[in-house]
Amino acid sequence: MLAVMEQWDMDTGCHIDKTAMYLLLMILKLVLDALVFYLCCQKLYTLFLNMCSLSLVLFDLLLVIFMATVWILGTEKSLVSPCFVLANASAAYGALPLPMMFLGFLDYCLQDASPCNQRPFCKLVGNAILTLLVWILAITYTFGHVQSERVELDNAKVVLVCKVDMSTVIKYFVSGLFMAVICMMLPFCSMIPRWVKEADRISEAREEEEKKRSDLFTLTNCIEEKNCEKNYLEDTNWPRPPLWFSLTLGFGLFWLPYLAVSVACMCFGMEIPGYLSVNILWLECANSLLLGLVFWAKSKMQGPYSQLPENVCSWNVFWHLSKGQQWQPNSMAVIIPLKKKKKTLLCV
Repeated sequence: MLAVMEQWDMDTGCHIDKTAMYLLLMILKLVLDALVFYLCCQKLYTLFLNMCSLSLVLFDLLLVIFMATVWILGTEKSLVSPCFVLANASAAYGALPLPMMFLGFLDYCLQDASPCNQRPFCKLVGNAILTLLVWILAITYTFGHVQSERVELDNAKVVLVCKVDMSTVIKYFVSGLFMAVICMMLPFCSMIPRWVKEADRISEAREEEEKKRSDLFTLTNCIEEKNCEKNYLEDTNWPRPPLWFSLTLGFGLFWLPYLAVSVACMCFGMEIPGYLSVNILWLECANSLLLGLVFWAKSKMQGPYSQLPENVCSWNVFWHLSKGQQWQPNSMAVIIPLKKKKKTLLCV
């Protein structure tokens, strides 16, 4: 795709430099990435994809600084041209999705495989090195594969354009995932509102239980009771969703709007270059997909209590929605001596 850098009107002699517009787009992307990073990422840099999210924010900031320098100094005084920055940034960003998704999926699969994975410092250093290597490979890919020279088009107006690449991986990932989610939801569309309502109720019960467990000394109502667990799932006569669809529903409720907007832009011919389409919003969507796949595989042996990190899709809630079992927090029995030397079971 071609990005218009400068334009001259031969009749009026008017000259338009669009470097400031591209700088504004990069600043908006930096703000969006920083906001999504703050809201979605848990700052757990022991996870590879969270380290990738941090690196995207830092690289966005570096790109804004480069583009601002070129805009302030001008094309004649700066060492590089705006076309060089845009073309190389698009190629570098476009080379990131595949290695990030592959290494992120491998990181989740090997979460408990090695004793070294239990050490936060070891994981932090390893993920930092892997992320740096991914960026080095992406930047190296731009050498010899990027046409950073401006091209002059002479029509009614003289236009200088720059060739930038769009990420084909993002294009096929978003469109394929959107179609897959829609196709999987269609057979169960009549039951989705009821299942969503039930999932909301389970989520509220979970939050209420976690608030009660936040202070051990306030749980006096559990003392000397035979059973302090509550059954949060109501008796229902309607069928519950299979596990694969329940997890798909949890993913679709959160990410389907993003996928729909992205597909709509493609349908209307709004092509987005790689330096804009590869962002933390997409990375978090891919992170949710990978976590859902690993959670589905591990839940067959471990149930909902795996060592995987929390995610915006609340996989535990939709596991309980599918299995029709009560919400059981990780309980721990504590023996508290009373005045008459009786032992009372306190459920925590």
